Amino acid sequence: MLNEVRGTTKDTKLHEGRQASFLRVTSCPWWFSLLSTMHNSTALGRMFVAESFAKERPMAHQHPPRFLKIVDDAKTRVRETNVDEVKTMMERGQKFVLLDVREESEYAKDHLPGAIHLGKGVIERDIEARAPALDTELVLYCGGGFRSALAADNLQKMGYTNVISMDGGIRDWREKGYPLTKG
Repeated sequence: MLNEVRGTTKDTKLHEGRQASFLRVTSCPWWFSLLSTMHNSTALGRMFVAESFAKERPMAHQHPPRFLKIVDDAKTRVRETNVDEVKTMMERGQKFVLLDVREESEYAKDHLPGAIHLGKGVIERDIEARAPALDTELVLYCGGGFRSALAADNLQKMGYTNVISMDGGIRDWREKGYPLTKG
């Protein structure tokens, strides 16, 4: 069993003034020699950052700052909607292609009714077979809205003109108790 020590450090240059948490695993064989070279908690914090510095974002998982930076950049170019709007579109019978861009194992667990799986790793390669017309209305979702924003941005770069990312993703959909398809 691993022994761990949790703590915090503050280094304004590294963490832009935000407090960061670190996790030190003390039972690793290399740890003793590393400890002998480390003299302060700031250095330890640099080595063992276990949580993202973006505490201001409410989400199930904490994401690394460079990932959040490219997501924020993509979101400046991508049209977004929310789970309530997508549910309304479904109830009205509006015609659109609903794409789940999560991993295959996530999709297999559950997904929105009528969703087609095109994972973020292959969507650019496979989208033309599913939606050859560049003006097809595409609604993309993932776990929370980050991967779908990145995928939507790439589809727009490919010439698709009616792409929407569902902010909040399947997590918000689940929280609202909306229907899901298993398997």
